[in-house]
Amino acid sequence: MKFAHGASVRIASALLAGLVLASPVQTVAEVAAIPAAESDVPTLPASLDGAPIALMLDLGSGRVLFSREEDRRFMPASLTKLMTLYTAFEMLDEGLLQPEQRMAVRDETFREWSGKGSSMFVAQGTTVGVDDLLRAIPTVSANDGCVVLAEGAAGSVAKFTDIMNAKAKELGMNDSHFNTPNGWPDEGRTYTSARDLATLAKALITKHPQKYQRYFGIPKFTWNEITQNNRNPILGVVDGADGLKTGFTNEAGYGFVGSAERNGRRIVMVIGGTQSGRERKAIARDFIAWGFDSWRAHQLYGMNQPVAEVALQGGAERQVELKAQRPVFVTVPMGEDPQAKVSVRYRGPAEAPIAEGDQVASLVIETADGQKSTVPLIAAENVGEANWWQRLRNGLFSMVT
Repeated sequence: MKFAHGASVRIASALLAGLVLASPVQTVAEVAAIPAAESDVPTLPASLDGAPIALMLDLGSGRVLFSREEDRRFMPASLTKLMTLYTAFEMLDEGLLQPEQRMAVRDETFREWSGKGSSMFVAQGTTVGVDDLLRAIPTVSANDGCVVLAEGAAGSVAKFTDIMNAKAKELGMNDSHFNTPNGWPDEGRTYTSARDLATLAKALITKHPQKYQRYFGIPKFTWNEITQNNRNPILGVVDGADGLKTGFTNEAGYGFVGSAERNGRRIVMVIGGTQSGRERKAIARDFIAWGFDSWRAHQLYGMNQPVAEVALQGGAERQVELKAQRPVFVTVPMGEDPQAKVSVRYRGPAEAPIAEGDQVASLVIETADGQKSTVPLIAAENVGEANWWQRLRNGLFSMVT
């Protein structure tokens, strides 16, 4: 693999003809995706007028294809359960939960939540496996299952929601707060935004790809001899659709966080505040089709392909190789020039030790129309701290380069 050289960064040759490799830039701040104004995007589906809150993100390029009231806080209803699932996924990775672990259905929990709203119909005095709860929650929106999981994982709902809020803060979800694990109406104490939900969906998909594949996109779920279908309005209808979650209460209206992937290109969308389930279904299907049909995605880097190298201080190696978590694309409206320039931005200097998978930098993609978006770059390898000989070697190299 050949690299275009910069002072402290080397960017791998991209696959797109005409791509301009900008001078690599070292910085202490990442460039945020710039939402497209309605006047700058391809003609929107008419049904989208029924969604006062809407956002679409192309994960491969980091480009926000459309946004409307993306920072407006609203009650998420059952979309809250995505945060519950993310928290559980994190606890599994941290060894605080095990898939085979059994959670008790407390008598008080059964009395309060048996058949209350969407339910998986847990039975009083029984136990439920974590793996079953994680399949039930996104598939049948199990209010009872969320409480059983929260109590079993953290000891109480309050302690679990504390963990949910800590995890949300780690993700930068600054317009969100969770007071329940299932989104049941709580006088507005649970709230979020479309931007935060897109951030959460991205984290579920990119940080936990195996768990996302296992627990999302299940067509139906059976528990206690009761079979229920998944309510996802694009699942089984839209090519490549595999997630994520619907939400509804009288106060919140009808919402949806959805995602689909085609040929390595993944789109995430959020809609909120629609007036009926039928309207939500039409908007969701039209909106996701618009994302794929009205925008062209040109691949720059493939899965696990080296994207850049950055200089490393105090390491056993003098550089660390970076890659993207997913294929990287340039996304432009259909018919527009796909030329773009890329640069690497990171908090420098990078310092050892670095573990494989650590986010080290961001790839900034600027298209010909001036839109900028970012894709995280992660370490492709472990690099430990330098020993005395390696420190000497690094010092000698720095004197002659």
